[in-house]
Amino acid sequence: MKAPPYAVLKGLTFTIALVPAARLAYRIYTNDLGVNPAETLQLDTGGWALKFLLITLAISPLRRLSGWNRIIQYRRMLGLFAFFYACLHFLTYIVLDKYFAFGEMVADVAKRPFITAGFVAFVTMIPLAVTSTKGWIRRLGRRWQTLHRLIYVSGVAAAIHFIWKVKVVIGEPVYYAAALGVLLGFRIVWHLRSR
Repeated sequence: MKAPPYAVLKGLTFTIALVPAARLAYRIYTNDLGVNPAETLQLDTGGWALKFLLITLAISPLRRLSGWNRIIQYRRMLGLFAFFYACLHFLTYIVLDKYFAFGEMVADVAKRPFITAGFVAFVTMIPLAVTSTKGWIRRLGRRWQTLHRLIYVSGVAAAIHFIWKVKVVIGEPVYYAAALGVLLGFRIVWHLRSR
């Protein structure tokens, strides 16, 4: 059986990646966000940002282990979806938590470690999203790959942000941190073997 064309798979991936946002919009519309809607929105959008970050980091190991080189074509889109959900997460913090009180936000970043870690994760994703176009890849050349290693910083900071936010070292936060450790560990081992 012939494999579906790339455009079909890309469209399907794009649609699936939008499902969490659509589901969240439906929950807002039906007033089904629980007793603390702001916290529900923050946890949901932040969780999906971290999930898509991990999926993006999983692309290279999957390509190397499976030999399916075309999977790399989905990495940029998945990375942009990680940034999309991170933007939604940040917006819920600005609008629903701080009510645009930017002075309080600056104080939060300085005083609350989990906010600091989250801010680092978000800020380091911005240059990755901005330079994700083919034009930027051409302009930056080899420096593009060096710059995009910031995703490792984003991933570590996001995992720390989640653990410190929920204040527990069991369950979902640990699973995400462990998955990140495996993905980064794979890269280290692969690099050492290549040398």
